[in-house]
Amino acid sequence: MTEPSHTEITPKRIAIMGSTGSIGTQALEVIKENPEHFEVEVLVAHSNADLLIKQAIEFKPNAVVIGDESKYETVKNALFQHDIKVYAGSKSIEQIVEMDTIDVVLAAIVGYAGLSSTINAIKFNKTIALANKETLVVAGDIVTKMAYNNGVNIYPVDSEHSAIFQCLVGEFDNEIEKIYLTASGGPFRGKDKQFLASVKKEQALKHPNWVMGAKITIDSASLMNKGLEVIEAKWLFNLKPKQIDVIVHPQSIVHSLVQFTDGSMKAQMGVPDMKLPIQYAFTYPQRIKNNFPRFDFLNYPNLSFEKADTDTFTNLALAYKAMEKGGNTACVLNASNEIVVQAFLEDKIGFLQMSDIIASAIDKMPFIKTPSIDDYIQCDKETRILTTELIKK
Repeated sequence: MTEPSHTEITPKRIAIMGSTGSIGTQALEVIKENPEHFEVEVLVAHSNADLLIKQAIEFKPNAVVIGDESKYETVKNALFQHDIKVYAGSKSIEQIVEMDTIDVVLAAIVGYAGLSSTINAIKFNKTIALANKETLVVAGDIVTKMAYNNGVNIYPVDSEHSAIFQCLVGEFDNEIEKIYLTASGGPFRGKDKQFLASVKKEQALKHPNWVMGAKITIDSASLMNKGLEVIEAKWLFNLKPKQIDVIVHPQSIVHSLVQFTDGSMKAQMGVPDMKLPIQYAFTYPQRIKNNFPRFDFLNYPNLSFEKADTDTFTNLALAYKAMEKGGNTACVLNASNEIVVQAFLEDKIGFLQMSDIIASAIDKMPFIKTPSIDDYIQCDKETRILTTELIKK
């Protein structure tokens, strides 16, 4: 009787775009716990040279890129003896994904800055683990068409979109009636505009369930993050706006739900932990064992759900408006939001002013029905200039 043969696992080689951010650092934890399944091929960071150096020494990638060119010599000198290639600048960030040795690109650069490298990764037929929702918000029509034409798979990393994706496994031939993206409601759930008028950044940065970077935490407090996720879901799952609903779920245990045409619903549940959707995007269609925290119903005897308050949190309504109007409107929404969030973090404007300025930018920017990628680039640039002027008024 012969021994059963064991198939040798070839580790997937991962490029982590945004390795020093919240998603990037958690992705490295996933890789560290599963060395037989994954290895780090490329690390990319914007300006956190110290952490990038530390990560590179530990994970020994083939190459690293530091976006801030003034820190190139620091990174290069620190990694010289470790035989790790070092590059710098935005062009290098865009080009590094072309390496033949990369199997999966984790797109985790925050905001619009992640668009160009993701598009280039698709051009070079890399599997995308997408944590950068702005890529699809800004240019979802172009990105999804390019991915389809190149036979590139885009696996969502956002917990809500990963949940929808997991619910659809085995259901791809069945029609979706509706999806429900869940939202925690953030730190200001249930508050009125009078309260929000005087909140400070310190309050907005205290998310009740998730530990995230400053920009996405402010977006969660204003419900803009959920608005961006609604637009992302439209492109990921080929849905119409009326098929996407948002429901507030304070416990963040049900990560999202799918309702099919027969009325049945599927939900994906688990404790709030981004490492699970990161791992699933890396391993799909397989699931591998891990030691992540497990959900216990006895610790959550009550799961509650509420209607999202779009009258108070108008960012969510603005996102639906942008999605329904189409064209370059979501690009305007995203660019303006990035500027106002930074202004709020710098105490230049109030919490409610963010929505007012975004709405004004959408009204003032010229509408382009069928934008090219160059149109999107120009629209992003002009919106940022306009929004900065609106903040000064």
